[in-house]
Amino acid sequence: MIGGNAFIQAVGPKNASPAELHLLRPDRMAVIAGKGGVPEGYRYKTGDQCIDFPVDRISGMSRILHLKYFHPLNDWYGLSPVEAAAYSIDQHNQSGAWNQSLMQNGARPSGALVVRVDSNGGNGTLSEDQYNRVKQQINDQFSGPVNAGRQLLLEGGLDWKEMSLTPKDMDFVEAKNSSARDIALAFGVPP
Repeated sequence: MIGGNAFIQAVGPKNASPAELHLLRPDRMAVIAGKGGVPEGYRYKTGDQCIDFPVDRISGMSRILHLKYFHPLNDWYGLSPVEAAAYSIDQHNQSGAWNQSLMQNGARPSGALVVRVDSNGGNGTLSEDQYNRVKQQINDQFSGPVNAGRQLLLEGGLDWKEMSLTPKDMDFVEAKNSSARDIALAFGVPP
């Protein structure tokens, strides 16, 4: 389901029924391409060691049984459901990461403090000392889960401008549910 391929090795005497079946890691197995849609062999690699398993050219028999999903663009390897659902999986993971980050920041959307230009000739900028003081104050008193819900007191012509979409605006829950449905469908599981 994850790799799109499974490789099973028959272990035992060469011309007899297998005594054991070993499931090999698909990330270590390579198909050695052959002619006519039949592989020439399989190569299992661990570290510096390689073990080749030939395929009989006439019968197509081998000590390796290769099970694979259909792949529309590859003759030798299967397409895993994870690869087919990759976009939905990424979207679902990013939704979770965004939600976690939002919760760690007190469940508040991001925004900016804007310095207004005043009628007394102020130019709408803070001095370096004022900027550092405001920045430090925000980090100390308003960031993180411990400070969630604290009120921000704005002074001297500062204004708060929201700059992100809220979970409601993003329809966060529905987007996450939609991604989960797409992932389930890729694996053949009813949503």
